[in-house]
Amino acid sequence: MSEIKKVVRTLTGRVVSDKMNKTVTVLVERRVKHPVIGKVIRMSKKYHAHDENNECHEGDTVQIEESRKLSRTKAWTVSKLVERARV
Repeated sequence: MSEIKKVVRTLTGRVVSDKMNKTVTVLVERRVKHPVIGKVIRMSKKYHAHDENNECHEGDTVQIEESRKLSRTKAWTVSKLVERARV
């Protein structure tokens, strides 16, 4: 029989807070066209993501993937550190 592959949702964003233990807050921005005006606007959303080794810091660009619910607000996991913050 053929195997069914589960599609894992991934998002890329910037870490805006790393003050919690093993958790980072990631700001994901996307560009959408306004339905009436037609202007392209930036919309953003914050996600709490699990960072097992506390290796991500504020300003880093990371890739997060959807996982099982880990707490009340945390259902994403940091899968890859794309770019370190320039300090």
